Amino acid sequence: MGRIIKKNSLNMLVLGLACLIAFCTYLKFANGSFETFSLSTASKVVVIDAGHGGFDPGKAGASGTKEDEINLAIAFKLKSYLEQSGATVIMTRVDDEKLQGEKGNTHKRRDMNYRKQVIQESDADILVSIHQNAFTQPQVKGAQVFYYQDSDKAKLLANCVQNSIKAYADPENKRKIKSSKDYYILKISQMPGVIVECGFLTNLEEEAKLASNSYQDKIAWSIYAGIVEYFEALDAQ
Repeated sequence: MGRIIKKNSLNMLVLGLACLIAFCTYLKFANGSFETFSLSTASKVVVIDAGHGGFDPGKAGASGTKEDEINLAIAFKLKSYLEQSGATVIMTRVDDEKLQGEKGNTHKRRDMNYRKQVIQESDADILVSIHQNAFTQPQVKGAQVFYYQDSDKAKLLANCVQNSIKAYADPENKRKIKSSKDYYILKISQMPGVIVECGFLTNLEEEAKLASNSYQDKIAWSIYAGIVEYFEALDAQ
């Protein structure tokens, strides 16, 4: 009788683990927020770089929206989703104060050197840098993900995030990922990294959405879901 109970308990445990693996991403929407759990991101380390900040507000929207504030808001939301899923998150900045590295003869250079130091000392699995876009023609809109051209893993990550944004936040988005060798933050990163331009502040409609808490949440969730898809794709290789 004791052996039967132990065997049944073992079977239940195996079944439970199988279900957990089968549903490696659990999503629940309640009270306007997502709750997450993902086996693929558990134990992973992610650097989130909220672009600009302090002396550098970044781009400004037509209605006066500041890029650095939106970047940080989305970064914190993404951090929350990743930590709920078991990942460790390292932020290059956590407030609107200027970043000061030890090297550099300008505020901008010291800022970038500080970010470089955080990224290179993190031993992270991936880097995600959050930004907002701008253009001279106000009708231009849509999120777009950039990656370092010499990294196949960064390209995979960019594709996962771009497709996820289209699926969950911006279904009318026709933009495709774009490679570059010019982005400093991606060049100095020894791990796969992407820059997520979440939208155009120079487009009035998109500026209003990006300034709203609900859309920031959608963007953060979309980036998170893309990260999950990326790690799942690596696990399947």
